[in-house]
Amino acid sequence: MVTLKEGEKAPLFSGVDQDGKKISLSNYKGKKLVLYFYPEDGTPTCTIEACNLRDHYSLLKKNRFEILGVSPNDVGSHKKFEKKYGLPFRLLADTSHQIMDKYGVWDNKKLFGHEYMGVLRTTFIIDEKGIIQKIFTRPKSKVHAEEIMATVK
Repeated sequence: MVTLKEGEKAPLFSGVDQDGKKISLSNYKGKKLVLYFYPEDGTPTCTIEACNLRDHYSLLKKNRFEILGVSPNDVGSHKKFEKKYGLPFRLLADTSHQIMDKYGVWDNKKLFGHEYMGVLRTTFIIDEKGIIQKIFTRPKSKVHAEEIMATVK
């Protein structure tokens, strides 16, 4: 369950992206970050969300947002996902769920009466100083970039 609150300092993290490069929250100091957690590369809703962010990438960049996706998939899966859909942003592999645990998005889920551990689709907007400005606990995948842009003041 997401227990972080808007106005709190974002938890520090580091991981490896689809190109094998180490990325940490400190890479985004002085920038606005869209940190979005999603369940799985290539699944329908995750693809819709990633493509919506891709299609509005230039507008988000114009408003000084960086985008970073995080899922439990490995580096190879992320690379295939990036190439297949032409994603212009980084995807972190969090196979051990350490980052997801810090952000409270690795939790118990239910589907058709079955319980299992999985990713709660969630997006955090983190400001230039590392403070969480907005949390989307149920982002609308088809219009997620528009939701993010609505936070611009």
